[in-house]
Amino acid sequence: MKTVLIASDSYKGAATAAEVCHAIATGIHRADPSIVVRQLPLADGGEGTVETVLAARGGRRVTATVTGVFPGDTVRASYALLTETTAVIEMAATAGLPLAAGHLDPGATTTRGVGELIRHAIESGATELLIGAGGSATHDLGLGAAWALGARFYTAEGEDFIPTGSRLRELDRVDVSAVADTLGSARLQVLCDIDNPLTGPQGATAIFAPQKGATDRQLIDLEAGMVHAEAVIARDTGVSVAQLPGAAAAGGLAAGLASVAGASVVSGIATLLDLLAFEDQLTDCDVVLTGEGRLDGQSLSGKVPVGVARATRTVAARTGRAIPVIALAGALGDELEDLYAEGLTAVFPIGSGPQSLQAAIRQTTDDLTRESENLFRLLRRVGTIGVPQASQ
Repeated sequence: MKTVLIASDSYKGAATAAEVCHAIATGIHRADPSIVVRQLPLADGGEGTVETVLAARGGRRVTATVTGVFPGDTVRASYALLTETTAVIEMAATAGLPLAAGHLDPGATTTRGVGELIRHAIESGATELLIGAGGSATHDLGLGAAWALGARFYTAEGEDFIPTGSRLRELDRVDVSAVADTLGSARLQVLCDIDNPLTGPQGATAIFAPQKGATDRQLIDLEAGMVHAEAVIARDTGVSVAQLPGAAAAGGLAAGLASVAGASVVSGIATLLDLLAFEDQLTDCDVVLTGEGRLDGQSLSGKVPVGVARATRTVAARTGRAIPVIALAGALGDELEDLYAEGLTAVFPIGSGPQSLQAAIRQTTDDLTRESENLFRLLRRVGTIGVPQASQ
């Protein structure tokens, strides 16, 4: 009897991480019911992070009414209290793309609700806060969140305002003196699934703002505002984050919390794997299956499959056990050789043939089940896993 660990992210817009893991497990058991399957749904700091940690670690869900994705909106948003002092927050719960559906405008959105959730968690006793920074609709450099934590921002005319993306160029002065009182002994870590700098050709505006609805004209204005605001904050706080890896996450939320609130910017998947005791899950494990909607060069920046491969490779090197890591993806891009170099043994697309995106989304779980069944029929036949199948 052999053991398989399924450690997969969601296929965004198609299936949750739990649904992906279940579909793969179904296919494996169709190929060989004797295989022991462990399921570990994962996230990298984006949507699903709170659900992932609550399912794996237990804890308490806390819900609060906070500012929504647009100023003036309100939303009921939840975070996880894993212990009385450790909280996990998804910025997407208050400022995610789905909340702006039909009205995408990165110049008008705000992270104020994210800061209000952070403040709520601190007031509830949390001193260690993990903030997932994926899936955002925002581009305000995290200054809405910083305002909710006590920072104040002023125009040249002395107006106290809460900057959004379209007003970053108006920032003239920053006062962060009250933030320390809000934070107390609390420490913030921003969980990122990218390593992009704040500005420039690989920055928040150039790479991510178009996905949030920015027009060509807006891209020029948003980038100018981001560059200007970062310089003002660096001048007034003494902390420059322009080239900080991951600073671009969530429209600069990572940069803003790092400069104003002293947050650490860390790999989301690496941090969550530690939190979920991933290495313990590999005990007696013979094969790891992972996946996400698309695998390409960007996966190297901190996506779940590469994080799983790297962690598994570390354990394999320490224990001397070879543990193959196989990834299933809705689509494959370029730079697969680079993915193999990070510890992925093989990657497979799950599509059954040419089809529209809508059809592929509808068939995601069925395709995962079919592909995993075929894969494990092969592995069983060659005697890699399960009960060897006699030649026909």
